[in-house]
Amino acid sequence: MAAGEITTMEEILEAGMRIQEAGIIKKLLPDLETEVVDVGIIQKMTANGQSTRFKAIVAAGNSNGWLGIGQGKSKQIRVAIEKATSHAYLNVSPIRLGCGSWECRCDQSHSIPFKVRGRGGSVTIEIFPAPRGLGLVAGGKVRRLLELAGLRDAWTSAKGSTTTMTSTSKALLECLRQTFSQG
Repeated sequence: MAAGEITTMEEILEAGMRIQEAGIIKKLLPDLETEVVDVGIIQKMTANGQSTRFKAIVAAGNSNGWLGIGQGKSKQIRVAIEKATSHAYLNVSPIRLGCGSWECRCDQSHSIPFKVRGRGGSVTIEIFPAPRGLGLVAGGKVRRLLELAGLRDAWTSAKGSTTTMTSTSKALLECLRQTFSQG
């Protein structure tokens, strides 16, 4: 990497390499934006009383076909967010954009090429291709994650306990990863 042998993320994916440092992703995809999706409190009863920790979920995307979601836990919020950000960079994966809507059939990459379904915990999310100009038909946090991935038009359907952002974000990431692996 430092010698300039690898210059793009596509080369790493084609070679089947595994990235173990977030700095490599930051260098290869400098336009990645990070956003804190959810912060929660975890409390555990111990012999000495309650032990309080924080859990953070962070999404990293460049609005152009790359998205990663990470989770971190710590006794301090700031440290939990930093851990989650690093984990999100390491989980960045490509998303195939296209136009799979039968109503549109343009050649632009504004939606997904076909219907996908993903599960995470009790949550099942389906994403359907939509015609250009429709926008994202999704709930607040799911909409923001789709925007970070680069989708501009899509319908979504979510079933299960969608208030649990851990399960919802895992289901969404599984959905979007399917666009690249199947196509």
